Amino acid sequence: MRINAVLVSVCGAIVALSLSLLGPASSQNAQSAQPALSGLVSSAEEGPMEGVLVSAQRDGSPITITVVSGADGRFSFPAAKLGSGHYALRIRAVGYELDGPQSADLAPPQTASVDLKLRKAHDLAAQLTNTEWFMSMPGTAEQKRPLIECMSCHTFERIVRSKLNADEFMPVLKRMQNYANNTTMAKVQPRKVERDFPEERARRLAEYLATVNLSKTPAWSYELKTLPRPKGRATRAVITEYDMPRKTIAPHDVRLDAQGTVWYSNFVENFLGRLDPKTGEHREYAYPELKPGFPTGALALEPDRDGNWWLGMMFQSGLAKFDVNTETFRLFPVQPELNTDTSQQSLLMPLNWHVDGKVWTNDVFRQGVLRLDVASGKYEFFDPFKYLPKGRTHSPYGMASDAENNLYFMDFGDENVGRVDAKTGLATIYRTPTPHSRPRRTMLDDQGRLWFAEFAADKIAMFDLKTDKITEWDVPTPHTYSYDVFHDKNGQLWSGSMASDRVLRFDPVGKSSVEYLLPRQTNIRKVFVDNTTTPVTFWVGNNHGAAIIRLEPLD
Repeated sequence: MRINAVLVSVCGAIVALSLSLLGPASSQNAQSAQPALSGLVSSAEEGPMEGVLVSAQRDGSPITITVVSGADGRFSFPAAKLGSGHYALRIRAVGYELDGPQSADLAPPQTASVDLKLRKAHDLAAQLTNTEWFMSMPGTAEQKRPLIECMSCHTFERIVRSKLNADEFMPVLKRMQNYANNTTMAKVQPRKVERDFPEERARRLAEYLATVNLSKTPAWSYELKTLPRPKGRATRAVITEYDMPRKTIAPHDVRLDAQGTVWYSNFVENFLGRLDPKTGEHREYAYPELKPGFPTGALALEPDRDGNWWLGMMFQSGLAKFDVNTETFRLFPVQPELNTDTSQQSLLMPLNWHVDGKVWTNDVFRQGVLRLDVASGKYEFFDPFKYLPKGRTHSPYGMASDAENNLYFMDFGDENVGRVDAKTGLATIYRTPTPHSRPRRTMLDDQGRLWFAEFAADKIAMFDLKTDKITEWDVPTPHTYSYDVFHDKNGQLWSGSMASDRVLRFDPVGKSSVEYLLPRQTNIRKVFVDNTTTPVTFWVGNNHGAAIIRLEPLD
């Protein structure tokens, strides 16, 4: 099925932005000129404050630039990042808020200075990340563990501010579990088929939630704990946020092509999105619904060797290929005998399909793997777990393929890394050293090393294909819940937290790490590193906040 792509939206306000607002990709160039805006951040309690995020957004612009105050409390915006205009200023510093509204008027090449006074926040709870709620709430690890599913759609603030008792929580939990996983607060999508509701397990969770919310007391009975603000190298970064033209856009996977253009999958709508970071032009390409009435949107976005983009169409049941030259889609629906009301293809790996004409994807409900024959449009099913003991839940997820198009995948439902031989179809399962690790997304480097995030274990890991050995590293902050990891040209690992709004930069050799705080609640999913810049540039989508984020480290 070949469908013409439809250009459905051009955000004129973004197109009109001057190049001087966006600036070059190089962080070193961004720092070379005299700053356009600088100042001091301080409070009565601390004096000059390190690690305060200061954001500037020009009136009418969808682009926000953020810098971080250093050890002396001073911040500065590079001249190349801010053009002429009136800018609203905001800050992020847990426990503090701006003492009144702040703004600045800029007219380069003149520079401006503004000092920001902070006061203690009136509502600390509104500022906490999910990681900080995990730290604050009493209870055992076993009681808290189910909550890692809740944060895929919303923050814990909704839970802890509620006044529901255990009985009242039960119908809420049932309703929540029957929303599609490609749901956001801006677009809630029910599943077509209700899932079985585990009453006993749900009752235990409901009883626990009623002990940490406001059902029994007007205030929380426990202390609200916070993470420290960024320090040292973590303050040396410039962050750019590109707001999308609709709140319902959920950029899940964000990738750059060879020309530096940003592409993204929309998790809740049937659009492939494109952003030019140099001009700010935003475009969307629509593809039709294969299954009307079912949840829409795609999860994984992956390129093939020709630079075309492939999408995992989730509950629409199939894959989509976007030809970048003709700007048309070819859709590959799952054939009727495999296509049920519970079918879901979220991940895929088309990189080496030219080898044998096959594209790998997953079959979530059947806990297996599908392989598409591109020529015929037919899928074949593989059960990589059929020889394992029964009774455990499996979920093939993050995917990579080698030069022979053999598949490597993460078992997000359990604790395994899997391999499926492209010629024989035989599967090999490798167990992670940490039980119940739930490995999630992955990438294969040119040295035959598979890098991945162990979501439930708070670890990042590497599987050496030559030795079949798995090495794990703890992330520095508990309750991080990394979704993905990227191995850059310098041998450093980049990951993002679904809970703490922090980006992790980790050296697996020296075991040193930096955590950069983002300006807003982000719920980081797929991460991408642009190796063509020096230093490298980190990209991610704000799946909950309808934005795309670029982080430029300054060293």
